[in-house]
Amino acid sequence: DRVQIWLPLMLAVMLGLGILIGARFQTAPPQIKALSKPSQADYTMRQGKIEELLRYIDAKYVDKIDRDKLIEEAINSIINQLDPHSSYIPASFLRDVNEQLEGRFKGIGVEFLLIRDTVVVVTPMSSGPAAAAGVLAGDKIIKIGDTVVAGKKITTERIINLMRGETGSKVNITVLRPGEKKIRNFSISREEIPVNSIDAAYPLDDRIGYIKINKFSASTSKEFIEALQKLSEKDHIKDLIIDLRQNPGGYMQMAADILSQLIPEKGKLLFYTEGRASSKSKYTSTGRAYFRLDQIVVLIDEGTASASEILAGALQDQDRGVVIGRRSFGKGLVQEQYDLSDGSALRLTMARYYTPSGRSIQKSYKDLDAYETDLEQRYKNGEFLSATKMKIQDSTRYFTSQGRIVYGGSGIIPDVFVPFDSIQYNAYYLELRRQIPTFSLQYVLAHQAELKKYSLGTFKTSFPADDVLLTLFKNAAEKNGVAKKDKEWTKIKNEIAQYLRASLASQLFGSAAFFKVSNDDDTSVQTAIRILKKKTSNPLSAYQLK
Repeated sequence: DRVQIWLPLMLAVMLGLGILIGARFQTAPPQIKALSKPSQADYTMRQGKIEELLRYIDAKYVDKIDRDKLIEEAINSIINQLDPHSSYIPASFLRDVNEQLEGRFKGIGVEFLLIRDTVVVVTPMSSGPAAAAGVLAGDKIIKIGDTVVAGKKITTERIINLMRGETGSKVNITVLRPGEKKIRNFSISREEIPVNSIDAAYPLDDRIGYIKINKFSASTSKEFIEALQKLSEKDHIKDLIIDLRQNPGGYMQMAADILSQLIPEKGKLLFYTEGRASSKSKYTSTGRAYFRLDQIVVLIDEGTASASEILAGALQDQDRGVVIGRRSFGKGLVQEQYDLSDGSALRLTMARYYTPSGRSIQKSYKDLDAYETDLEQRYKNGEFLSATKMKIQDSTRYFTSQGRIVYGGSGIIPDVFVPFDSIQYNAYYLELRRQIPTFSLQYVLAHQAELKKYSLGTFKTSFPADDVLLTLFKNAAEKNGVAKKDKEWTKIKNEIAQYLRASLASQLFGSAAFFKVSNDDDTSVQTAIRILKKKTSNPLSAYQLK
């Protein structure tokens, strides 16, 4: 749709008034105070200036201009004067953004890889329409609807758009199955497909459970309770590791709901929000925890942000859990999303959130260049490798419920520090790791008969990531254009083997198997297990970061 001429004016008015319409990022948002309405003369003046400017450009400018693009850039220029997390979302991107937050999309339900201009099905989602129709892992998709996708220079985004559509609408796909010469045709009705926010939930031993949360979408609380129910009732776990590493956040209310499951007492302060035009709003525990847990450990890192930091900060301030890892991202701003009339949206920061002790963990954004390169600077300064290099940005002392000193101003500082594995920044390692998903799929398809003998348990104990497999992978990567670096290979060989085994497990036994294999060698997970096995009344007494 064509962007309306008066869209910049409407945006400016919304920024001035803090209007109350639109989709919010939490189910119980703080109230926004209504500001005084500008006079009609002021409104008309601002409307006239913007429209007058556009009319002059349309009528007199030396070259032909794209009016819509000009308006979009003007909007982004306004947004750039605000904080780093307020944003304008064009209509063309809004669907993808909303689907991530709502935890579902409308499509046929397949995970795929684009391998040398060939669309290969990695996994048909078990409850999805593609699986019901008979699509299998390894099928090569030749056509989607009337569009030939095999052998064409086509983007992943284009493929996704062809597969998705309204619920109940049908799409025909043509596939070539490995070992067959005749193509197969499937007519598939699109359905709503859930996008899980929990990657894995399983017992590490007879007492400790592990839950990995990748984001906080509208379904996260429900997923978490279901996972905890299974771990508690079937596996009888008593202690819990919650993995929030690289979790960018999402719905704030989901963090509050999960915290109420972890903090059983009613009325405990979880966090609060407050802004210039929004009154202070407290979030407290409900007292309706369905399952009783003893000790809790939370894993965080520099990619843990927003709602993830809310959860970690609340557990730390209430002395309910041990936080281990590295300093979190430092995003303590609350956004609400307002839908605009042309199908685009404004995501506007309207408050800050504070942990129970009263600390804000939002890092400074006065220098936007420094804000954008903050994580890079942390690595260069040595903070990723040593806790002694961690700088306290705000020296104000805050106190947990048991009187421990904590600091705000720039993320959650862990109770127990775990250094970054510097291999993760090795360019050759990263280049090779990108090749692993494709290689894993091709290897599994080529060795199905011999791999059938493995269960996940026997795979973990006896499948070898030996020199034969690693050489096969290295040769495949080099055929795909990765330069040969024998000296570098010696340094990263073991890490590649670990990642390759986890990726193969994921192909064979489902996505959760990736973590079930990789966690055996994960320093943070193994540190958390050691802490929980101390079985002290307060694990922090022995492990608090000095």
